[in-house]
Amino acid sequence: MFKNYRSVIALLLFFAGVLNYLDRAALSVMAPLVKQDLHIDDAQMGILFSCFFIGYCLFCFLGGWGADRFGPRRVFGWAAAIWSLFCGATALAGNFAHLLIVRVLFGIGEGPMGTTTNKSIANWFPRKETGRAVGFTNAGQPLGAAVAAPIVGLVGLHFGWRISFVVIALLGFVWLGFWLWLFRDKPETHPRVTEQERLLIKTQRPATRVTAPGKHPTGLWRYVLSLPVLGVAAAFFCFNYIQFFFLSWLPSYLTDYQHLDIKSMSLIGILPWLGATAGFIGGGLVSDAIYRRTDNFLLSRKLVIFFGLAVAAVSVMLTAFATNVTAAVALITVASVFAYMTPQACWSLLQDIVPAERIGTAGGFVHLLANLAGILSPAITGFLIQYGGGYASAFLLASILALTGIVLLALFVRQRNVNRLRALA
Repeated sequence: MFKNYRSVIALLLFFAGVLNYLDRAALSVMAPLVKQDLHIDDAQMGILFSCFFIGYCLFCFLGGWGADRFGPRRVFGWAAAIWSLFCGATALAGNFAHLLIVRVLFGIGEGPMGTTTNKSIANWFPRKETGRAVGFTNAGQPLGAAVAAPIVGLVGLHFGWRISFVVIALLGFVWLGFWLWLFRDKPETHPRVTEQERLLIKTQRPATRVTAPGKHPTGLWRYVLSLPVLGVAAAFFCFNYIQFFFLSWLPSYLTDYQHLDIKSMSLIGILPWLGATAGFIGGGLVSDAIYRRTDNFLLSRKLVIFFGLAVAAVSVMLTAFATNVTAAVALITVASVFAYMTPQACWSLLQDIVPAERIGTAGGFVHLLANLAGILSPAITGFLIQYGGGYASAFLLASILALTGIVLLALFVRQRNVNRLRALA
């Protein structure tokens, strides 16, 4: 997909996404066994899914700030070590309280991943490739969720749920070795990058606006609290609500509501995440194609977000009324394909709105706001299942939020607002 050494960077970030989501999806896949072993009910499981995002949201912002200050190589290295360590430590949990603490610490390790990935892409890829770069690298995330079902499910069935967490923790440490060996913060400092590639990236980076001589850079909060940045965060939040609903509760929905056994769920549960992988890659290709035709970066990204969230909203709404597993999985897969067209458009849109020297911290702030959905979605869903209208009400709420994301993006991310923000630089 990419030429020269930046293809290595893309592959490193791709596999980081695979491992990141393999790690975090493991608990949802093993939820039926964990609930039985540790005597946890649905409401408590929803809290466990949500508490991961307490540490995660905070370190989305701190990780982005750290990537700007210390560079993505160092920040991502420490993050991968921490998330792998506490993923493995899940195997030691003996009750609900132990698991709660481990999940918070695990979330701290995974928090910097999204913003550090975006910072790495901003450093390593020219503007015309950002959609494909974000789409390809982030496609590893739903693919990780897809392989989590068969890998974690089958390992858990044969060797116990605890062993599955140890196995994926070891994979994280293997990736960390390759990251430290092959990655540098910028192509200018990497000995394997040719002068031609180095010059191409340097002259065509996204958001390369630089403060004029004699002027002080605009304050960070002028960017992160601006309408365009908040609009991107709102759309991202609404996508994330759907994502974390599926990531946390899809295996339980298939086993508890559609009455599949764990083996069947482990196989059928792959389909929505394969669809999400296609959506990630396809969304990046489509947004770059629209940009080449229109020469309008803002329009190309907004169209993909609008269309993706709209189709996802309708599909999720229809799932609430699905009467058999075939219809339900088909609708969830369609929703995944189109919903997952939106996050890479949000990331690349942010790169065009915010200057390069602010992209890590601003991206971290957006990721923090967006991932508040990770705290709300699993917990709200758990309480709706146990005390509210069941899974149908949970699907309807997710659908309404997807439509809300479209409205907020349209209101906040307008060309005149973006132009006003660019003028600050």
